[in-house]
Amino acid sequence: MLFKALSAAVYGIDANIIDVEVDFSGIKTEKDYFHTVGLPDAAVRESRDRVRSAIKNSGFDIPPTHITINLAPADIKKEGSGFDLPMAIGILGAYGALNLRDLTEFLLVGELGLDGGVRAVSGMLPVAVVARERGIRNLVIPKPNAREAAVVEGVNVYPVGSLNEVRELLNAAANGGIHAEPFRVEPAQLLGELQHHSLDFADVRGQQTAKRALEVAAAGGHNILMIGPPGSGKTMLAKRLPSILAPLSFEEALETTKIHSVAGVLDAEAGLVTQRPFRSPHHTISDAGLIGGGVVPRPGEVSLAHNGVLFLDELPEFPRNVLEVMRQPLEDRNVTIARASMSLSFPAAFMLAAAMNPCPCGYFNDKSRECHCTPPLIQRYVSKVSGPLLDRIDIHIEVPAVQYRELRGGAAAESSAVIRARVLKARELQRERFATAKEKIYSNAQMGTRQIRAFCELDAEAEKLLERAMLQQGLTARAHDRILKVARTIADLDREVSLEVAHIAEAIQYRTLDRSYWN
Repeated sequence: MLFKALSAAVYGIDANIIDVEVDFSGIKTEKDYFHTVGLPDAAVRESRDRVRSAIKNSGFDIPPTHITINLAPADIKKEGSGFDLPMAIGILGAYGALNLRDLTEFLLVGELGLDGGVRAVSGMLPVAVVARERGIRNLVIPKPNAREAAVVEGVNVYPVGSLNEVRELLNAAANGGIHAEPFRVEPAQLLGELQHHSLDFADVRGQQTAKRALEVAAAGGHNILMIGPPGSGKTMLAKRLPSILAPLSFEEALETTKIHSVAGVLDAEAGLVTQRPFRSPHHTISDAGLIGGGVVPRPGEVSLAHNGVLFLDELPEFPRNVLEVMRQPLEDRNVTIARASMSLSFPAAFMLAAAMNPCPCGYFNDKSRECHCTPPLIQRYVSKVSGPLLDRIDIHIEVPAVQYRELRGGAAAESSAVIRARVLKARELQRERFATAKEKIYSNAQMGTRQIRAFCELDAEAEKLLERAMLQQGLTARAHDRILKVARTIADLDREVSLEVAHIAEAIQYRTLDRSYWN
């Protein structure tokens, strides 16, 4: 007897509907024959043992027989344990233990324990999205995945804890309708919850220039590089960057949650990523760990930092090949990973914050300590960060050692709340500016050539200043565009419509530091 159920498989950050077809011969045999076809991976092939034990320990005695399960379409690789639940339901349906014969209104995903319990799987948000797109009204999933899936409106989410619960749910649907209420959450309420940050800029004494640069970076989503001696506060400043970032919009939150869900790092209790990610990988990370990879590609750190911050501390300590693979994501804001069997793209619109010492000992140009590094040694150290990568970083800022008087006295520093208020006002101007754009643009850093020409016009005096800087410093066309983007953000912070000389001058100042170290 043939029985069909619906499930889904995740590829990249999107899901595809998978038909689970179960053929149950009904002829008793001495040995149990259980075959799964349709390009299953090892986890799917092993499901026969989990499914058989789960059915048995749920109170069903199915005699040894021929069972063939086909996962269609058969030319797509199936991986993961999420097919356990639809396989078990398909076997029960073919065996005659279900009253509901048509499961086209139900999509089932979940891993089974040997006791018949239903366990969580990753990638549930893309599954809920594809169910809504295909008009499948009901989603039967593990309880820990309920909040994640319920974020998607237009789908009834029924969280279950065991195989018997699923059977009772489907039998109830056959006998007049489901009486259980679907699980609901309010996405707007999740996003509107007060965000608490344990780290605050009020804790940082001095470093006013660096704080200003970080404020500009946060207001426009610009990449920033901080150079300074050990103990000057570079890492301390970077870790407080999330406390002044603008909150996620609902569209941004959904994009970010899909990536975290697929990668298996989503907090099940939250259900939705409500704060901008802050990822800080160690410098021993591989290029695949940073960009993503695997036989079936998985998102890397640049994608997990999508709509948030990727902080690379001790930048020259990262292997050069690892840093170089970031050049394309920094420019295109997405990552395409090609394999022999498939090619997948992951979004990677992150804000890069990086910190480094000026030399191997760390005290080049430091007034309090003597540097013993030779010029060739310093040049070899800083050249680990290539020119093309440096050219893609909008703001370069020097972070000198804090003086004793600043450290012990002086006026209290501005809090993150005060700085964030200015950032939010600047982001609101950008939101209004790009509201009619065809592309999704959330910040000045994401402007293309067309937007730069439209919103970054210069008067004659500012034009001369920029031309002189381009000639004297040998800046590239990319640097020209990034200076205009940063100047646009500085003008937004000042609530100015047009770009003035002061805005261009400050933006140029953020591009001069690399000429001191890399020449």
